[in-house]
Amino acid sequence: MKIVIMGCSRVGARLAEMLVKDGHQVTVLDVNALSFRRLPQDFGGIALLGSGLDENILIEAGIKQADAFVAATQGDNRNIMAGQIARHIYKMPRVVCRIYDPLRRDLYSELGLETISSTTIVAQMIKDGLVD
Repeated sequence: MKIVIMGCSRVGARLAEMLVKDGHQVTVLDVNALSFRRLPQDFGGIALLGSGLDENILIEAGIKQADAFVAATQGDNRNIMAGQIARHIYKMPRVVCRIYDPLRRDLYSELGLETISSTTIVAQMIKDGLVD
């Protein structure tokens, strides 16, 4: 699979590393070149400086040939905007957005975006650990 990841946060970098190790073609976008330090030195994917909200950068990242797009920045609004661009402009079959505010999940779903809320996941894990 060819996957474009917007955001080389800890989550984005770890996901990129895991996907490359599984044999996928991965391009990671970030607006901050220092973020790419999170990638392993032997990273087999592509690290591209630029915004996932910029269509020229998305095209350079290979979005027209990609199978999936992941928005993994720390900003819910940026993630939803980039997710909508990928879904509606580039007809991306699979779009996954990381969100912090679980209240936005229904809105994202109505827009055809799959969401992962780290807030909800961590809260559930802590609850499960407390009340076994």
